[in-house]
Amino acid sequence: MIHAETWRVALDALRADKVKAALTTLGVVIGSACIVLVVTVALTGKRYVIAQIEAVGSNLVYAELQRAGPTPTSALSDEITLADMAAVRALIPQVVEVAGTREISMTVVVEGVERPVNLVGVTEGFQRIRNLVILRGRFFDPDDMVSRSKVCLLTEELARVVFPSDDPIGKQVRVGELSFSVIGVFRERVATFGASEIQRESAIVPILLLNNYTGQEFIRTLYAQAARPEDVGTVTRQVEIVLRSRHRAGTVYQVQNLTSILEAVGKISMALTIILVVIGFIALVISGVGIMNIMLVTVTERTREIGLRKAIGARPREILYQFLIEALVISACGAIAGILIAVSIPILARPFLPMNLTVPVSWLSIILAFCVSCFTGILFGYLPASRAAKLLPTEALRYE
Repeated sequence: MIHAETWRVALDALRADKVKAALTTLGVVIGSACIVLVVTVALTGKRYVIAQIEAVGSNLVYAELQRAGPTPTSALSDEITLADMAAVRALIPQVVEVAGTREISMTVVVEGVERPVNLVGVTEGFQRIRNLVILRGRFFDPDDMVSRSKVCLLTEELARVVFPSDDPIGKQVRVGELSFSVIGVFRERVATFGASEIQRESAIVPILLLNNYTGQEFIRTLYAQAARPEDVGTVTRQVEIVLRSRHRAGTVYQVQNLTSILEAVGKISMALTIILVVIGFIALVISGVGIMNIMLVTVTERTREIGLRKAIGARPREILYQFLIEALVISACGAIAGILIAVSIPILARPFLPMNLTVPVSWLSIILAFCVSCFTGILFGYLPASRAAKLLPTEALRYE
């Protein structure tokens, strides 16, 4: 009965001055909403960046010749070949797909003006490994590769330049000294902005055709796709071992994967999350100071009430609990309102976001925001509550 009476008195006191309680609650609303939104934004940003990187090619390992051996006259023998690519596929069980590329600079004539174009020779697995999006037409089939067919695919930008008003499929395009039949138009699923072999204005052709044209049988970049993310490290090491074993001693191959980039993204995201959560905590501390100030004013305004309660038998502990309950109710209501606002914002914003972008709301952030808000209210409400509990009844009753 004592506890029920304490709760009733505390709630009646809050209802008696709704405006003051609402304004005090506002700071907690902002602080708790800030924590949930910060974690949500951080998780969304991290997932989006990781998805963009993985869209370049999931579980991808790539190798290039970095430095030839001590005999420069036989440097061509150090180049990666199609036989090396086949060996990687056959000798490393964790590899599910391989591809090779090689590019040379050429020109294409558009309305009598020569424009630079990147001619890229690719193997059959290149589309699957690099997640190329075929906008029109088709990709190379095995017959195109084996027969060295003079067919090509154009990037979306190059197709728009060469055939501004026509459908390029089936048309002839002259690149340097070669004439190709266009069988498709493509784009990268995620733009690499020229950081890969695919430039804005590129044409891809069967690599055997390109090798036959240049008279040199090698590939510039070897791609290997691991079956699972946890296999990427093993595949990276095994690819380097296979390449070294098939070439002369001293040849160095640069074998890399996207794991280091993904780890860097994770660390940056964690650092930003910590910084933003600290800002949220600062907002809660400010709101806690507001609660303390309001409660101190409340204790002063209700000094006679406190003296009257003590005169009729209320113990200091009950007075302490009464004011702590008031602080707890203010902070808990503010936390709930802030969490509801924070959760509703991603839901309302979802129609305006890209289709492939999900906005996860962390339950951990919700629990954290609620607990921290309540703890802040109790912590900063304790001083005014303790002050109220220590008031002497005789002095409180004489207070005007």
